[in-house]
Amino acid sequence: MNEENKIKVPPAYSYADIAKKRFNTLPFEGDWLDLIGEPEVSGSWIIWGLSGNGKTRFALKLAKYLASFQKVFYNTLEEGLKLSFRKALEANNMQAVGSRFKFYSDNLEQLKARLRRDRSPNIIFIDSVQYLNITKDEFKELLKEFQNKLFIFISHAQGSQPKGEVADEIRYHSDVKIRVHKFLASPAETTRYGGSKPMIIWDEGYRQENSII
Repeated sequence: MNEENKIKVPPAYSYADIAKKRFNTLPFEGDWLDLIGEPEVSGSWIIWGLSGNGKTRFALKLAKYLASFQKVFYNTLEEGLKLSFRKALEANNMQAVGSRFKFYSDNLEQLKARLRRDRSPNIIFIDSVQYLNITKDEFKELLKEFQNKLFIFISHAQGSQPKGEVADEIRYHSDVKIRVHKFLASPAETTRYGGSKPMIIWDEGYRQENSII
């Protein structure tokens, strides 16, 4: 018996198979619909920007909105339980979503153990790619193991691009790619869910950074 005969080949899908499949999507509205579209809770997104441009403010604003649909876990590797993170939470009124938003500083193995628990959150923010110290292969394995969860990676920037090879790999695989610059969140390209319109993150900061009176 040759090697090919030992391999079980499953039947290929037809259009009818995917047409009847139900996907776990979020009914975004307003500015979020314009920015992102109607996303699926699966795969990865990436948000990047230089320090002081509103990256964390935008990530928490997004986390708060997502928590209105499902439980969110924020892996705050950079900030931890610091006063600066508490101030960021207060600025975004995160207490309004109660226990639907939780955070901790997990390394990769701790994070995977957390997500293997029953009723674990399906939406996970990782702040940041650089502090998680994940490899390209580990990133792919994470998505493969947790196919029904959405990972939103926050990355440092180098110029106008995510910083480092791993962040670049995540960007390549991500369905939503958002650059934050001078308090404006802009899709780097039309998202795979149809969003394309930039969003002002913080009106006062945006006016100051862009010299708008």
